[in-house]
Amino acid sequence: MTVPEPDAAPSLRWGIIAPGGIANKFAEAVHDLTAGRVVAVGSRDGGRAEGFARRHGIPRSYAGYEQLVRDDEVEAVYVASPHSAHRDHALLAIAAGKHVLIEKALARNSTEVEEIFAAAGRSGVFVMEAMWTRHLPHIAWVREKIASGAIGDIVTIGVDHGQSLDLPPEHRLKNPDLAGGAILDLGVYPVSFIVDLLGAPSQVKAVGRLTETGVDGHVSMVLGYDGGAIAVVDTTLWTKTPTVAVISGTMGSIEIDGDFYWPGMVRLRSADRSRSVVEEWDGSVANGFQFEAAEVARCVADGRQESERMTWDSSRAVMAVLDEARRQVGVVYPGE
Repeated sequence: MTVPEPDAAPSLRWGIIAPGGIANKFAEAVHDLTAGRVVAVGSRDGGRAEGFARRHGIPRSYAGYEQLVRDDEVEAVYVASPHSAHRDHALLAIAAGKHVLIEKALARNSTEVEEIFAAAGRSGVFVMEAMWTRHLPHIAWVREKIASGAIGDIVTIGVDHGQSLDLPPEHRLKNPDLAGGAILDLGVYPVSFIVDLLGAPSQVKAVGRLTETGVDGHVSMVLGYDGGAIAVVDTTLWTKTPTVAVISGTMGSIEIDGDFYWPGMVRLRSADRSRSVVEEWDGSVANGFQFEAAEVARCVADGRQESERMTWDSSRAVMAVLDEARRQVGVVYPGE
């Protein structure tokens, strides 16, 4: 299965809000593996922005974000700030007429998601949640096999994402003010994977355990579908889980090695007792962020406001699940 080559997408000039670790990977992918360029970066800490700009050969850096979004050379803004700031930073960029790619989870909750989409609709700009996994070659292979009927009807999907993170209470992942917790940071990956394949669930059941700061440290979810399929998600900050995905159907199953959301190996197995490997495919590629960056460039060039691979309705469905899981385990962020 092939996906469009990222370096064949039109050029796009990027600005980056919040130059953290994930922004480093994005900047490298844009510069090394697409026709685009990062032309500006902004941070609350001007020195941090300058250092990021030097490291990646970016011509301009700004202390703060107002100047970045007003930069005439910037066509699209990549929002890589904590979840608590996604809405405000996205709205700032949209108000300046910029296209926006927003790190997952798209916002803290569904209300903020709707604010972002409403603003984009009024301004006529492109907006997409940066769930990079949606655009990777190995996920395209999985979708193709399912569409071909290779595993029959999906019966169950099991996906986990846990990381062993020994974090102090003030770390953003434990900080309610920064919308911390396992669900928005880690659980969004398996939930988005399931929604990509099955759509929005009709039922969500969640149990969990909170950190000492009151955010979710470990959550397990069961997602039910009217067609009969059931999906199971496990996400935690407290142990490194296998982070694999298994899609089991009436005629076979598909396994994605850990970490399932990275470019990697997938295999198709028979549904008999032997579960023998029928086919396997290595979808490994360097970096991986180039595919979502290229998708934005193609959509912008085509005058589209949303991507067919990560639609606004799909982001809505994912956030609705995350909202309900948080509600059931008792996590409320300040200001909600």
